[in-house]
Amino acid sequence: MSTTPHYDMYINGEWIESPDRYEVRAPATGEVTATVSFGGIDHADAAVAAAKAAHDEGTWRRMTPAQRADVLDRMAEIMEAKAAELAALATGENGVTVRIATAFHIGLGVANLRFFAGLARAFRPEIANPLIPETEDVRSVLRREPIGVCAGIVPFNFPLVLAGWKVGPALAAGNTFVLKCDENTPLTLLELAKSAEEAGLPPGVLNVITGPGETVGAHLSSHPDVRKIAFTGSTAVGKLVHQAATDNLKRVTLELGGKGPNIILDDANLDMAIDGSLYAFLMYAGQVCESGTRLLVPAERHDEIVERLVARVRDVRIGDPNDPASDMGPVASLDQKKRVESYLEIALQEGATIAYQGTVPDGAAYADGAWVAPVIFTGVTNQMRIAREEVFGPVLAVIAYDSVEEAIAIANDSDYGLAAGVWGSAERAVEVAHQLEAGTVWVNDWHAGFPLNPFGGYKQSGLGREVGPDAINEYTQLKTVHQAKDNDWTKHGFALVLPPPA
Repeated sequence: MSTTPHYDMYINGEWIESPDRYEVRAPATGEVTATVSFGGIDHADAAVAAAKAAHDEGTWRRMTPAQRADVLDRMAEIMEAKAAELAALATGENGVTVRIATAFHIGLGVANLRFFAGLARAFRPEIANPLIPETEDVRSVLRREPIGVCAGIVPFNFPLVLAGWKVGPALAAGNTFVLKCDENTPLTLLELAKSAEEAGLPPGVLNVITGPGETVGAHLSSHPDVRKIAFTGSTAVGKLVHQAATDNLKRVTLELGGKGPNIILDDANLDMAIDGSLYAFLMYAGQVCESGTRLLVPAERHDEIVERLVARVRDVRIGDPNDPASDMGPVASLDQKKRVESYLEIALQEGATIAYQGTVPDGAAYADGAWVAPVIFTGVTNQMRIAREEVFGPVLAVIAYDSVEEAIAIANDSDYGLAAGVWGSAERAVEVAHQLEAGTVWVNDWHAGFPLNPFGGYKQSGLGREVGPDAINEYTQLKTVHQAKDNDWTKHGFALVLPPPA
């Protein structure tokens, strides 16, 4: 018998097997990590129907926020108890190093559930309207109520984290949810479903399905019974999700692409700025939407900074993602490897120069892996495709500037506005940060602040915000209940239309 684990989909509190299966393969070696039931439109319909029935039945939405928080906390405890196993699954499905998997993919994923449990306990679904003080005649109440059936579509890079950003606040607010995994990285999300089942989440409240984005994801985006959809992925696909959602006016949250400008000012601490700039574009082999992939440096210090970048990046150890000594693993798939390598060719054709290109592990074990070494380009202008399009790999474009005003202009000259960063003395760096068109700007840091800070983008980097202190509100509808507290006809406006009663 095969020892390869198999995962089915989770719909209405049951594990649903599909007649079709597919293989999830480890990006480092190409070996099979697990088999998974392959979902289709019929599974999406079943999941939405289960979520709608659970919402209509009302057990979950009628619980107090504190009771819902207890379930989220139990889910977190269950996931944390098998953190090592989950980290191994993350490495086996998307190639992340075990260090990043432990700290971010699983550690932050569990922390998200606890964060939303905490928000739920502080959540007040009903408050008096502060603009209409209660009197003996009238009372006005603002109520936040669950939207109903919500859906989430998440990408391959941080599946558990990004699913938590959607599932956590939706469940905390009392909604039901359908989660569609990326085809390549469903394993930790199906483990999330196991934790929900074990924690006692009522059937139908959380449903986890698989299947292609172009069919299953598109169907969820247009489904009339889905009242909100949250999508993380490319801008091109995000536009399709938004268009599909328009026909029935469902609410949409989109966290899309980025081309993060990272500005080093002339008074920056270079020891910190060099390491921080490498971290900004190399975490998870550059497959992070808010990576700092455009490095803007003062022209008079360009050569010095590039020399120091190259010297330091040589210390990055690329190897087996299961080895704790490895700093960077492969990209997530052979398709992603092909995409990144195509941009290397484009950059050279457009006149950029490779200042550094690392090497990848050799040997038979890695021959079928999706390995891409870090690359640093110089001679880049902001008009080149390498500076304008999201590569989603370990590729850095260094751009020289002559003045801070020029650096700000270059940074903002982009279709994207997800994240940015500035390295320099605090006062100057903050002044620059205020002028950058991005939803998140780091000053002397990068990749920090989740889930405490709202996250989302300007321009074509998306719509709405996820996480942060108001995250639950994004999954509620606001209702006003205006109550006249007596039967005195004369105190109302009826007389504008009706004669006094006889």
